[in-house]
Amino acid sequence: MKIGLALSGGGARGFAHLGIAQYMYEQNIRPDMIAGTSAGAIAGAFLAAGYEPKRTMEIISDINFLKFFRPAMSWSGLVNLEKISDLLLEYFPDNSFKSFKIPLIISTTNFTKGENVNFESGELIKPLLASASIPIIFKPILIGEDSFVDGGVTNNLPANVLKPHVDFTIGVNCNPVGTSNPNAGMKDMMERTMLMIINYQTKDQAKLCDIFIEPQDLTQYKVFTLSKAKEIYEIGYESAKETFSNLAEDHPLKELSKAV
Repeated sequence: MKIGLALSGGGARGFAHLGIAQYMYEQNIRPDMIAGTSAGAIAGAFLAAGYEPKRTMEIISDINFLKFFRPAMSWSGLVNLEKISDLLLEYFPDNSFKSFKIPLIISTTNFTKGENVNFESGELIKPLLASASIPIIFKPILIGEDSFVDGGVTNNLPANVLKPHVDFTIGVNCNPVGTSNPNAGMKDMMERTMLMIINYQTKDQAKLCDIFIEPQDLTQYKVFTLSKAKEIYEIGYESAKETFSNLAEDHPLKELSKAV
């Protein structure tokens, strides 16, 4: 049985992906293919390269990404995300999809043409950065002659790209909408509006998943709450534990767990 793992975007909330993956690995449930958007693409890249989930959480949380963020001096975005390319090369020195132990598909948005584009071969780091380039906050990434931005704009949970290649799909959305504070400021209103738009199309992708995990406790965390990495990771771990523990004893994934 081939297992596919679809990971959504979500900024700092993406640490939950690693907590979920950690519990899965402990239960002998490992993906044969991964598809990710934004934070999900970053988490997916580390997993695909063979890094263990807990170690990946430590690596990412120990890196102060904010120190690499400098004004891009461009109207197209406030921050030039390509400044962290050299940092990513330390962990992906081949800068190629070919080096992965697990096949990975990265979901991006071609901003020039206004369409979703998936990358699964060739150069790795530019598509990886493009998938995480939130419009307005980050400068678009130029690949070839086109500009690319966050894959969440067009497909925040790329379960559909896994379906033709796997027998069983596990989808994780770390962007639950939750309830709104009626006194929320403009910044919170903008973030929530984007969240609602993204989640509307995520619902269709969730229907393609055999198991869908959406930790509701993540609603208390913002996109850039990087200081809460371990808390978010633990929420993901406990959410996966609850989900998989409640599966029927004859469920095919239970059979994998029994082999531990």
